[in-house]
Amino acid sequence: MEAAGLRWLAEADGIRVPEVRGVGGDPGFIALERIETGRLSEQGAEELGRALAGMHGMGASAFGSLPPGAPDRILRVGLAEIELAECEHWPSLYAEEMLAPLAARAEEAGRLLSSDRRAVELVCERIESLCGPGEPPARLHGDLWSGNVLADRDGRAWLIDPASYGGHREVDLAMLRLFGSPSELIFQAYEEAAPLAAGHDERIGLWQLLPLLVHALLFGGSYGAAAGRAARRYR
Repeated sequence: MEAAGLRWLAEADGIRVPEVRGVGGDPGFIALERIETGRLSEQGAEELGRALAGMHGMGASAFGSLPPGAPDRILRVGLAEIELAECEHWPSLYAEEMLAPLAARAEEAGRLLSSDRRAVELVCERIESLCGPGEPPARLHGDLWSGNVLADRDGRAWLIDPASYGGHREVDLAMLRLFGSPSELIFQAYEEAAPLAAGHDERIGLWQLLPLLVHALLFGGSYGAAAGRAARRYR
């Protein structure tokens, strides 16, 4: 899945990913090109913003579609698995196949309070009015937090560890803000290249519900409460 995602993203101009050198084994492994790391430069941040806009604009065959060569219909975000079905309607996919099942699993695992799960369910019930204007499926990295953006010694950005699928482009950008953005220049350059729909700032927390629930399921701790707080903003 990771190898397929890397190759899919690499089709976009300006997107740098490590070359896949080998995959296989039991347990599975992936061998990647080594990147000598450095610090992201201002030019590198601006280039990344423009490249992400182009990558998203390359699109996907449907919401919920996975990269060509994916071994199955399972989206793997870290160790969390989400079974996706392709569809033409993003709000339904996001609410019914992503948020609601993750919240249920997190509660069953004792990592999300029932009151926080109910807050997520109320968001799902209102999802049509929350998602903003309709957009075509974007080609997403899918796990685009700052730790998955590497800078090389020349200050250029490389993307690693994708969980790629066809989704709403604002999801990647919201994820990039969740745990500390590498640079605000990324978002400024993105906006210049591909302006976002009105109200996108108000939807950041809505999209961050997805990684927060994934983290609640995998790690527990404060992530469940954080997901509950985020959900209550949209009830």
